[in-house]
Amino acid sequence: MTALTVHPLGEAALCFAPPAPVTLAQQQAIWQLAEGLGRVEGVLELIPGMNNLTLVFDPLRAEGPALEDAARALWAQPAREAAGGRVVEVPVRYGGDAGPDLDEVAGHCGLTPDEVVRRHTGGDYVVYFIGFQPGFAYLGGLDPALHVPRRAAPRVAVPAGSVGIGGAQTGIYPLATPGGWQLIGRTALALFDPQAEPPTLLAPGDRVRFVAEPA
Repeated sequence: MTALTVHPLGEAALCFAPPAPVTLAQQQAIWQLAEGLGRVEGVLELIPGMNNLTLVFDPLRAEGPALEDAARALWAQPAREAAGGRVVEVPVRYGGDAGPDLDEVAGHCGLTPDEVVRRHTGGDYVVYFIGFQPGFAYLGGLDPALHVPRRAAPRVAVPAGSVGIGGAQTGIYPLATPGGWQLIGRTALALFDPQAEPPTLLAPGDRVRFVAEPA
């Protein structure tokens, strides 16, 4: 197992981070680490990120050095076979008003818009973590041929349900917000419902499959 770097975040939080690059196996190891640390006395919250894990603790019940030791011991344990997450199908209307950047993405990648859609729907994606806004799932598994930079000038308003590409990742905006990803489609699926339990549709480890809706 790769080495684990520990960064103190104030007096009651620690951030654990393995070295780059980000891989699914390493992300799964972070989830395993979070599961183990969740059973340690004094731990209040665990927040998995992209290739890192933030731990918030009660300084009256736990000490930073002891938590570091616990984390390193857990990290050194052999990786268990990860339990398969749910498979969630996401219907997407690609192009047009729903995906205003589809043609630009196709031109950048040297592909036709139809080929971009074919490759995007052909991917097997895994939720690496939830961040940026409630329910926003960062998905690993994007075809390298579809890696495109974010927009030079972010949009002031991105509609809820927009499906975008940002660098080597794809994701779905659960809520209307400013954003700089390249928008290739939109889904009517609700990614975040504050009245539901859990409120987010997707969770780390879930698998996502995009399904193109008829034009």
